[in-house]
Amino acid sequence: MLLSIESSCDDSSIAITEIATMKLIFHKKISQELDHSVYGGVVPELASRLHAEALPKILQSCKEYFTSLKAIAVTNEPGLSVTLVEGVTMAKALSVALKIPLIGVNHLKGHIYSLFIEKESKLPLTVLLVSGGHTQVIEVKSLEDMQTVASTMDDSFGESFDKVAKMMHLGYPGGPIIEKLAQKGDPLRYNFTVPLLQNKKIAFSYSGLKNAVRLAVESADEEDYPDIAASFEHIATKHLSYKLNKYFQNHPPKRFAIVGGASANLYLRTQIEKLLKPYNAELLLAPLEYCSDNAAMIGRVGIDMYKKNLFTIQDDLHISPRANL
Repeated sequence: MLLSIESSCDDSSIAITEIATMKLIFHKKISQELDHSVYGGVVPELASRLHAEALPKILQSCKEYFTSLKAIAVTNEPGLSVTLVEGVTMAKALSVALKIPLIGVNHLKGHIYSLFIEKESKLPLTVLLVSGGHTQVIEVKSLEDMQTVASTMDDSFGESFDKVAKMMHLGYPGGPIIEKLAQKGDPLRYNFTVPLLQNKKIAFSYSGLKNAVRLAVESADEEDYPDIAASFEHIATKHLSYKLNKYFQNHPPKRFAIVGGASANLYLRTQIEKLLKPYNAELLLAPLEYCSDNAAMIGRVGIDMYKKNLFTIQDDLHISPRANL
């Protein structure tokens, strides 16, 4: 079996996956959302302290599997430096104590492999990764060949939802709150401009839209908030669809996936499904429970890396907060 650890942001998670069958034997995640909600976002130092408390508690629950472990996979990039180090430190200690190798896993690959938890991978594919820290299009040819072909110029898709929720004093995390509020509103009431509409570049930007929403919030009453939320969600998603469609004109998709924490947004899923219909492309979606950060997805990447002997030497396992694919 393979033990995997995830601590890149504010979720403490450990999983045990059977290597031969890819079956998820154990999986537990402790969220810090309530602890950070009073601050309106993640406080890195607080997150680090909470990981230091939570990870050992979860580890106690899976000690019975230690004798069956063949390797330890851990997120070491990208993420918050003070939280990544908690998981990596635990992984290194376990590696020494159990005399088994380490596998350093890129968190972004983890999100891509959330599609394949307990199943065989289906590659190649084009991926839209949308989360609190990332908005990018990735061409995935294989485990070791992934190329980012478009990314955000400023805020990410998920981050913009968090910030809009903060403007309205609605709490954290903002994504689910705005999505729920938008269901009660009119998506056409506020005519926000679609970002980069005249720009030929395949890239994303949410700073301008975020500012337009801020101005609307400042001149609105609370009863207007559902309409603002709906209009924001509509334009934020339309921006993604517009740029994806431009990319598809020269790179028609055969298999397309949406991953990352913000991929749980059902409005986004519906709009992308419509976008793909003319291309007859297969749409892959991770189960909602695995969209946000979790150790199960890290373990799934770890299995494919284990089979290819892609181990990381103890002294070479460093954290890399700003790493890309």
